[in-house]
Amino acid sequence: MLPHQLNPIIEPQFEAVNDYIINHLHSGVPLVEKIGHYIVESGGKRIRPLLVLLAANAAGYKGEHHISLAAVIEFIHTATLLHDDVVDNSDLRRGNDTANAKWGNAPSVLVGDFLYSRAFQIMVEIRNMEIMEVISNATNIIAEGEVLQLLNAKNPDTTEDAYMQVILGKTAMLFEAATEAGAILSGAEKEQQEALRLYGRHIGIAFQIIDDVMDYLSTAEEMGKNVGDDLAEGKATLPLIHAMREGNEEQRQLIRQAIRKGGLEDLQPIMDIVHATGSIDYSRNTAYAEADKAIKVLDALPDSSFKTTLIQLADLAVKRKS
Repeated sequence: MLPHQLNPIIEPQFEAVNDYIINHLHSGVPLVEKIGHYIVESGGKRIRPLLVLLAANAAGYKGEHHISLAAVIEFIHTATLLHDDVVDNSDLRRGNDTANAKWGNAPSVLVGDFLYSRAFQIMVEIRNMEIMEVISNATNIIAEGEVLQLLNAKNPDTTEDAYMQVILGKTAMLFEAATEAGAILSGAEKEQQEALRLYGRHIGIAFQIIDDVMDYLSTAEEMGKNVGDDLAEGKATLPLIHAMREGNEEQRQLIRQAIRKGGLEDLQPIMDIVHATGSIDYSRNTAYAEADKAIKVLDALPDSSFKTTLIQLADLAVKRKS
């Protein structure tokens, strides 16, 4: 079951978001539309816009602006994907060639810029200054998170705290903005607004940790990207950080050397170490703890089918295989 199918009331709203996104990809420059459609229609789960819909509904929203707000979040997310794939030299995403692999780096970056600016055009139409503040701040923090990740690349001394800071910025911040903006749109009380903000933060952290775990578990077909991409890019993610902490000296040095040089020559022995040191379980349990925090903060919300779906989504985020 796809995430948006968890709640039959949300399904038509979700489809309305998809239609809105497609209708707002128009441009007088054909290549902009071509790349925009390619990346937007490439099979993502649309969890971030779904969170906008669920948060707004859970807080009692009855209008239509949550549709356009969800599209704003998806446009920003798509723009970050285009830029990330260029920075990481990625050639596979969601099982398809990346835009930069098909059209080159320059068009991908520039279409990413187009999607950012289109998102802000739509956001202005919503005419809510508090939402604009939340999303503009989030966009800035996401950019900082990406730079921080770049600075940490090929650094085997990256700590768990530094890793968490990176994923909070580059991933969790947009989840947080999605749920907080949905709550603001609904006119929710401050307690409920804060609860939904924290829900987004915790589920975003959990989501990224599981992504990083799957880099050492899944096949390329399951993941939609190449296995070992993180190691190839010299990223010290949580499974590697824990394995270096718990492994013996020989194991530690092998991982450190692999992070420093990047590449996949040592992928199999490092995957063996990650499993032998319990680093997969440790990372999963860390993600489960974040999902539990996300569920706990929802106590501030009244019971509803939307709150139930948010709980189910937190569980799905940590138990998925792609």
